[in-house]
Amino acid sequence: MAKTASDSVSLTRQAYALTDDLMTPNAAVYWVDLLISAALMWGGFLLAATTSSLPVGLVAGLISVLALYRALSFIHELTHIRDDEAPGFRVGWNVLVGVPLMTPSLMYEGVHNVHHVKDRFGTALDPEYLPLSRYTPLSLAGFLFVALLAPIGVLIRSAIVIPLSFLVPPLRRVLKQRLSALVINPDFVREDMAKMRPAWLVQDIACWLWSWGLIAATVAGVLPIRFVLTGLAIFSLATFVNQARTLVAHHWDNDGGKMSLDEQFLDSVNVPPPNLASELWAPVGLRYHALHHLLPKLPYHNLGKAHARLAQALAPDSLYHRASQKGLFEALTALFRRVAQKPAVVSRGPSAAE
Repeated sequence: MAKTASDSVSLTRQAYALTDDLMTPNAAVYWVDLLISAALMWGGFLLAATTSSLPVGLVAGLISVLALYRALSFIHELTHIRDDEAPGFRVGWNVLVGVPLMTPSLMYEGVHNVHHVKDRFGTALDPEYLPLSRYTPLSLAGFLFVALLAPIGVLIRSAIVIPLSFLVPPLRRVLKQRLSALVINPDFVREDMAKMRPAWLVQDIACWLWSWGLIAATVAGVLPIRFVLTGLAIFSLATFVNQARTLVAHHWDNDGGKMSLDEQFLDSVNVPPPNLASELWAPVGLRYHALHHLLPKLPYHNLGKAHARLAQALAPDSLYHRASQKGLFEALTALFRRVAQKPAVVSRGPSAAE
């Protein structure tokens, strides 16, 4: 990737200076947002799974998809906040969202942080980066649609792999290193699971027991098949939307080499106002992905304020302004256009994103 004139250090310093008062998470905002999202997720699901009205079911299902996506997206915030900044939030999120969706916080904690390591971003050691702009259009489409299978994947992990791993030590190693991370880079191997945190073990066991409970209730006829199919559909659609969002979070132009801070920032994307729809398909601050890479400790509820300050205060020729895209479809169109114009690289295989 071609080098750019480096002003990222000064940009980072300016950004911190302009947003220093916005760095403290508001625990009340986190809790209220999560509780409302979880209520809409479960309420929409129950209505969609029980109503006899197709229009009502479709609307309820759509609400549940968007609410599930928003609630699940808090797993990203859990990697950046300390427990004392939002007391009980990590446990509450796992109880309301992580374990029921068999996607506990352990699958992102200690993983996403690697994506922010300066010397790993965009390289083969980055769990959340692939040279997607060098894929073929067919491979890129495969990357997008494979996300629909994510619910099946987490069910297999919880119901089969976790219990078997306690009986088969080699499988336990595979589970820890390869099957306990939400990544898009299939070659990524976790390096922090040798000393597994007690909380992570509890999360895994909880997912195992929850999955067996769901299967037993379904086989016994206690849980209607319609509930199961509705839940799978809602979960699949939410992960599909997230995968589409992942495609526009970066430009994916790096070929695996180390990137300068300028290049890392310019490879990332903001979708700021006036695009209001981005709050639905990139919730919990994900619409400000480039800003998040610039200031990773900035809590999601202050990203909008921070962006407004930076957009107003920074010079018109600042790198910051070059990171913005207009919307999801515009960014996806631009990505597929670049893919069609570039020679393809050998794909490392599509994998469901975080």
